[in-house]
Amino acid sequence: MNIHLETQRLIIRDLTEQDIDGMFALDSDPEVHKYLGNKPIKHKDEALKYIKDVNTQYVERGIGRWAVELKETGKFIGWCGLRLYTDYTFNNHTNFHDIGYRLRREFWGKGYATEASKVCLKYAWNVMKLNTVYGITEKGNEASHKVLLKIGLNYIEDFFYKPENMMLRWYSISKPK
Repeated sequence: MNIHLETQRLIIRDLTEQDIDGMFALDSDPEVHKYLGNKPIKHKDEALKYIKDVNTQYVERGIGRWAVELKETGKFIGWCGLRLYTDYTFNNHTNFHDIGYRLRREFWGKGYATEASKVCLKYAWNVMKLNTVYGITEKGNEASHKVLLKIGLNYIEDFFYKPENMMLRWYSISKPK
């Protein structure tokens, strides 16, 4: 297991195929997918495909979302981290780094998304030497909106994402001087 980051309460590490049950619990929950196009997965092989796609991103792009587990119990609670978008265009941007997170519902409201995202931004600045990181949320997702603002991203504008017929919000943050 390749651990990248630790916080007081979390271990942030590579996603592995051993995370399939946790990923399935996460992405099969309709509440989790409420602001993700309402397309929860129905089969574990879909969770495995996601994990394999992220592992390919690690190799091809040098970064991808990471698993988040509770330090105290080792329980998988979701994922967080950076993704280099080379395969999609959002708000007229391609080839950009996005910060994101997705947690299982029973771990919402405990500050884990904020805690994980703050340390991931430090990684972006100090290890990856990025100058800008972007964020995207669905327009109605107030919880994610608040997390992005809390970790320092600036809300820029709303935009229409035609492939999914969704209104999204666009955020950015520049490396601190």
